[in-house]
This record gives sequence, C-alpha cells and structure tokens, in this order.
Amino acid sequence: MLVNGLVILAAAALIGLIIWWFFGNFQKSSQQADLANGRQEGQVVVKGGYEPEVLYLKQGVPAEVTFKMEDKTACLSHVVFPSLGVDKDLSKEKLAKVQIPTDKAGEIDYACGMDMFHGKIVVR
Repeated sequence: MLVNGLVILAAAALIGLIIWWFFGNFQKSSQQADLANGRQEGQVVVKGGYEPEVLYLKQGVPAEVTFKMEDKTACLSHVVFPSLGVDKDLSKEKLAKVQIPTDKAGEIDYACGMDMFHGKIVVR
C-alpha cells in the first residue's frame, strides 16, 4: 500500500514538473540594440539557449546582430531565420553576424537547427 502511494505521488510530481516546464510563464530576457554611427548592433550569446531571447531594433536604421557561440551543444550549433532564409553554422563561426532588415516593423523569429530553442527580433 505504501509503495503504491509513493508511486502515485512520484507520478503526480513528474506530471506537475512536465506541465510547469512546457507551459510555465517564464520571464523572457530582452534588450535594446546599441545605436552608434547610424547603425544598430546587437549581440546574442548562445549558451544553453539565447540571451537575450528578445532583441529590439529601431525601424529604418540598418542593423546587424552578432551571435556569440559559447555552447558545444549540437542543437545550438546552427541559428536559423526561416523568414530571412538564413542558416548560420555557429560551430564554424564563433561570432556569426546576421544583417537584419529594418524597413518595416514586425517580429523576426529564429531558432536552433532542431527548432528546440527560440528567439525573436522585434523591429519597432
């Protein structure tokens, strides 16, 4: 009887952990890109995910985002921008630069090569 109770308690705890992991309301880190000499520059550190997860850019100002690879995970070895047709191999370039179009406001999503980790660039 005690064993059955422990198994049920462990299963309930595991289900709770899974629900929290996938549906929890986590605080996303965000940052405004630096503006200098009429250009915007942002940096995203790739280490167990993307930091910051959201990068804000000003509309109409040329922008470049540098992805700094600090993780050896195969999943994070690529950063893919589906809407821009960009796939950067971070295992070959520890600092990969991506030109971001800022001609119109909106969101540009990116992800790792396995689509498990996600980030976003917001042009406003």
